[in-house]
Amino acid sequence: MTSHRILNWTPAAIVFDCDGTLMDTERHWQDARELVMRDFGVTPAPDFAERSKGLHYTECGRLMADESGRPELGEQLTSGLLEHFRTLVERNPQTMTGARELVANAAKFAPLAVASNCPRDVVESCLRHAGLRGYFDHIVVPDENNRPKPYPDVYLTAARYCGAAPADALAVEDSTCGVEAAVRAGLRVLGVGPWPGEEVAASVDLWVASLDQPDVFEWASKRVARQLPA
Repeated sequence: MTSHRILNWTPAAIVFDCDGTLMDTERHWQDARELVMRDFGVTPAPDFAERSKGLHYTECGRLMADESGRPELGEQLTSGLLEHFRTLVERNPQTMTGARELVANAAKFAPLAVASNCPRDVVESCLRHAGLRGYFDHIVVPDENNRPKPYPDVYLTAARYCGAAPADALAVEDSTCGVEAAVRAGLRVLGVGPWPGEEVAASVDLWVASLDQPDVFEWASKRVARQLPA
């Protein structure tokens, strides 16, 4: 990892993933997967949770159906998964450790965006409940013009909306799927969360256990504030 590519640099824009990066919602996806599988009596492979992390929920639903030998249930599993997830998030929205402080400091020196595989209304709701929505200039989610991660589309669009070339922008990600999307888009990448293994870690510029790591906090708090229009 080349931490100097992050900690000695001021990005022209910062694009954050939401689930597991800004918001502690990966556990909600896990719970939602377990609930919908119980509802339909399906059982994917034991490592399904890790492999499905960061996937678009429609891909997750199809994967559950295929691995359970019930491909005809794809649409129903997808719908049930999203319904359970929305309910769980509304009951208990929580930010990830250090996310609030990093976002507040980063917004002083760079335009911010969110690039997520979640539906827009879920992202909006999470950020509003967490008091973070006002920091973000743009939210980009998969649609008719943007394929979901691991395709690079949402990161390319987010950087463009922020007025930055991909090479001048920073992605903040927690999943293998998201890291792949950001790398393919050409952004520098700050990875966060449990150690992902050498292969994934080698593809990012810096990996930290959490966003409150002292050198990351110091880096964000000491950047020169941008001049906003009067």
